[in-house]
Amino acid sequence: MFCFFANAQNLYIKTYGNEKNKPVIFIHGGPSGNATLFEGTTAQKLADQGFYVIAYDRRGEGRSADPDAKFTYEEAFQDLNFIYKIYNLKKAVLLSHSFGGLVATLYANKYPQNVSALVLAGALFSQQETYDHILNTLKKKYNNDSEQLKRIHVVENLDKNSAEYRKKCFELAGENGFFKMPNPTAESKKLYTDYETGEFYKTNIRNKNAPLLFYQNEKQNNIDSRPFLKKIKAAGVPIYGIYGKQDGIFSLAQIKSIKDLAGEKHFAFLDNCSHYLFVDLQKEFLDNIKKWLK
Repeated sequence: MFCFFANAQNLYIKTYGNEKNKPVIFIHGGPSGNATLFEGTTAQKLADQGFYVIAYDRRGEGRSADPDAKFTYEEAFQDLNFIYKIYNLKKAVLLSHSFGGLVATLYANKYPQNVSALVLAGALFSQQETYDHILNTLKKKYNNDSEQLKRIHVVENLDKNSAEYRKKCFELAGENGFFKMPNPTAESKKLYTDYETGEFYKTNIRNKNAPLLFYQNEKQNNIDSRPFLKKIKAAGVPIYGIYGKQDGIFSLAQIKSIKDLAGEKHFAFLDNCSHYLFVDLQKEFLDNIKKWLK
């Protein structure tokens, strides 16, 4: 583990594999997330496929404690540029998960020369469509349940650019199993158990204030990143997408749009797989990443 003094702050960074191999930077979800699940289950295995894997926690999140963190995309870009600098990277693959997809996309749009490929792994790209899909799915599910419909209605009437709206949408999704694979395999069960009983789980730190601060400080807080993705692709940066068929936060229309954008050969849609696809179907996840990036 390396804990660097980045922009006057401590930034948790850990590397896996041979530094001479193709660099892959993992960008975790959030705001309030961390890279512990990826590190505890997948980082070394991806490195064993012939990659130099760099995992880190964004400033103010997880193990990168910082009471003065601003929680803006620009701040996230500064920390990514710091990683490029200290590891002497000219280009790197950005492997992005969940909210990390927005960070990676906006970074690649601003610094396409730094990105050899952009991988969207269960990554957000059209926030309002995701929120609408969650709420509409639940309204159909609870069509005859007045109490649940009342809860959904309250969320629908919140300010759609607020941290509270995002929080409540994802709380409802979590309560209803939107992030869980329907039929866990023996392999995925073992991966989750090993993680939850291992060292990385002990450092699964969550900054509950991060989403609120992000929505206070960042103007781009409810975006559709597909126009940026089109620009990135036009700039010559390959885009890949890998999603779980049972990831409940994306509609089929959303999935089709990102598949069309990435291209048939640059897209994988995994069955019996939900949001944490690098654990749900790890072998298939690694096989696709290796096929694309090698």
